[in-house]
Amino acid sequence: MNRHWLFVILGGVVEVLWVSGLKHSSNVLEWILTAVAIIISFFLIIDASKHLPVGTVYAVFTGLGTAGTVVTEMLVFGEPFRWSKTLLILVLLAGVIGLKLITADEGSKKGADA
Repeated sequence: MNRHWLFVILGGVVEVLWVSGLKHSSNVLEWILTAVAIIISFFLIIDASKHLPVGTVYAVFTGLGTAGTVVTEMLVFGEPFRWSKTLLILVLLAGVIGLKLITADEGSKKGADA
């Protein structure tokens, strides 16, 4: 895994923080931390998209953020557990992993040509 894919994954993790912050922030410090998380998340994604296909980066970023946010809401904030929701998250993550694997193959061919 190269540095740019690490940025996408880290950006997705930070996205979970700021999305949860948008819902649960209740004072100025929490709102400032949410804003900082948004800035960090978008910086990571913008930098990664300069080196990786934008569509794939966006799909992986939003997929990880969505799955992470749903899991965080269930584990930390008491959202009710539902098997149907869990199954759909697994399907989403399978698609994200598939996109990453396909893009890695294309990136290897591109790197070999250069």
